[in-house]
Amino acid sequence: MTAETADTRVVTDLVVDGMTCAACVRRVERKLGRLEAVTAEVNLATGRARVSHPAGMTTGELTAVVEAAGYRVRQVAPEAQERPDGRAGPAAHDTRQERERLLVTAALSLPVLVLSMAPPLQFDNWQWLCFMLAAPVATWGAWPFHRRALSGIRHATATMDTLVSLGVVASFCWSSYALFLGGAGAVGMRMPFSLVPSASDGMAHVYLEAAVGVPLFVLLGRYLEGRARRGTGAALRSLARLAAKVVTVRRGGVDELVPIERLMVGEVFLVRPGERAATDGEVAEGSSAVDLSLVTGESEPVEVGPGSPVTGGSVNVGGLLLVRATAVGRDTQLARITQLVMEAQAGKARAQGLADTVAGLFVPVVLALAATTLGFWLGAGADAQAAVTAGVAVLVVACPCALGLATPTALMAATGRGAQLGVLVRGAHALEGLQHVDTVVLDKTGTLTSGHMSVGRVTVAGGELTEPDVLRLAGAVEHGSEHPLGRALSLHARRAAADEALPHVTAFRSIAGHGVSGTVEGHEVEVVAPDSSDLPPVLAAACRRADERARTAVLVRVDGTPTAVVEVSDLVRPGSYRAVDRLRRLGIRPVLATGDRAAVARVVAEDLGIAEVHSRCTPGEKVELVRRLRAEGRRVAVVGDGVNDAAALACADLGIAVGTGADAAIGASDVTLVRNDVEALADAVRLARHTLRTIRTNLVWAFGYNVVTMPLAMVGLLNPMVAAVAMSLSSVLVVVNSLRLRSWRPSTHPGPGVRATPRPRSIA
Repeated sequence: MTAETADTRVVTDLVVDGMTCAACVRRVERKLGRLEAVTAEVNLATGRARVSHPAGMTTGELTAVVEAAGYRVRQVAPEAQERPDGRAGPAAHDTRQERERLLVTAALSLPVLVLSMAPPLQFDNWQWLCFMLAAPVATWGAWPFHRRALSGIRHATATMDTLVSLGVVASFCWSSYALFLGGAGAVGMRMPFSLVPSASDGMAHVYLEAAVGVPLFVLLGRYLEGRARRGTGAALRSLARLAAKVVTVRRGGVDELVPIERLMVGEVFLVRPGERAATDGEVAEGSSAVDLSLVTGESEPVEVGPGSPVTGGSVNVGGLLLVRATAVGRDTQLARITQLVMEAQAGKARAQGLADTVAGLFVPVVLALAATTLGFWLGAGADAQAAVTAGVAVLVVACPCALGLATPTALMAATGRGAQLGVLVRGAHALEGLQHVDTVVLDKTGTLTSGHMSVGRVTVAGGELTEPDVLRLAGAVEHGSEHPLGRALSLHARRAAADEALPHVTAFRSIAGHGVSGTVEGHEVEVVAPDSSDLPPVLAAACRRADERARTAVLVRVDGTPTAVVEVSDLVRPGSYRAVDRLRRLGIRPVLATGDRAAVARVVAEDLGIAEVHSRCTPGEKVELVRRLRAEGRRVAVVGDGVNDAAALACADLGIAVGTGADAAIGASDVTLVRNDVEALADAVRLARHTLRTIRTNLVWAFGYNVVTMPLAMVGLLNPMVAAVAMSLSSVLVVVNSLRLRSWRPSTHPGPGVRATPRPRSIA
């Protein structure tokens, strides 16, 4: 069970076994929804129910309601997660049983199908051999359908299994009547095969091929469907397999191999060449290159050295690394990625709501149509054999399964593929939002620029404090800042002090979009954006010089007095040029909104080709900008990485966070670009559009299939066996269509009319 507190509510995940179609999904959601203040979202493809309920309600109460509806509920255990001992879990056990039942059913059914469909092969008393082979198929082979149908009857409901069970029972019972009472059991009897139901010629026909064909083809279809559905979750399983089981820890100079659960934050562990990093950490010793492609989608290995961050699951492709653990267990980036993918795959697109509504009425309507068909044929004076066959065909050909699988299988494949490409989408609502976005508000520092800032010239106004004094005080205050500028200033101060410890800061305060302040060695120190109106001439000149060089100027005040200006430079990300061009080609308007000075923002915008620029934006002004754009009728996405972006991310139609940004930004976002490259945004938009097209295709097929095949069955143009094949293929085709998303690839070239990527330039 996983839970998240939201006031007095929690969210619980349940695994529901026994759901076979969209009608089951609707039923479980309806039963849980009858509890006071409870809402549920059930996913047929994953077999999971996400239940939002009051904190005082126990899991047992929820489980009891679902079990009372006729389904089995077990403790959630991610399908992607293997047991520590390597043994197969419940899902693998069920799959093995399904395969064994399918193989035995196939062995018994094939002789029946061959003899029934090939009259030249029929011999004396062939029908009795077929009857003996068909009896175990119609009972044991079809028992899962009978069991679930009986369970549904006990709970006054009907599902897909009800239709299949009735079809098998009707075909077998009619064939038994024909053999024992209808003259079909005579020695020397021969029976022609026809795909279209026909009237008897004085002797009742046996339909044992339908009695065995229906369970055989439905079992085969569900087995293939299950394999395909597991394929849509392949990316999630591959993420889980990246998690290490053991790790080599260096304790007291001795290397010790221990289970990953015993690794503690702060301990140093080894990552040998070719090994995966056991958890998130920081390089303590050694230098190498690490491959992040399986975790964040980074295409090229990243060079790391002492002080560099390392992501758990990344592969060391160079020398020996000693890494100090900074996060373990659920706090690691890999664990967060896996959890986000799981949550995304539990969602539903808005279009699925119509499918679920239809599915809730589907089975009762089909039962009524089958009874109406039988009654109409008999009332019109048709042969009873043809009437029964048409009624059975109506029962068997109906397929609510495809309706239930249309959205979740596409979502599973798309979110898994997105994770492989470094794009984490929180769910169907985010995919739908990405599809319709027409304006993107982009932050600058850490989003369009690398965020790896470096300190240049330091100008001191004079007085008692020297440059080293100013750097030490400013670095101490910025040590608590999450902003890339603050990190750069703190690192520069430590290096200037020959790696001596910086002074302790008290009363630290951070004002998003403005700066930081605190008390250091008895001085009140502020590091803020400069306002040239109250600066001494030497510092005002330093700010102008920074503007001319497209650098960011930072003002240091000590005890309220402007003391120094620090110039900081940054690099525009190479991918930012391609990203802006690709967004425009997708019909999306880029807007730059930054807290930096106007001169710096203008240089970045001109370099990237962004026409609309908003500089010196506070967090509140970014929110107002988003609201104004939305008031103009635009679908707005905001891309950012800092705490100062969190409010705008939450206010936008869609919030998009850069993965290396602050937790507040990631928490407020709908999409996270894990690979720290804004070019992934264009990939995310194209993936969303492709996914929604796939979902619409699935739904059109699922609805269209039933609209076409049901009338054919009602007018007697479908043999029940053919109907069973068609029904099984319907679900399989929906899943296979969704599986195409697993091989989707982003464009690897800019295309015609797109200028080449300029050399990265030092720009703030």
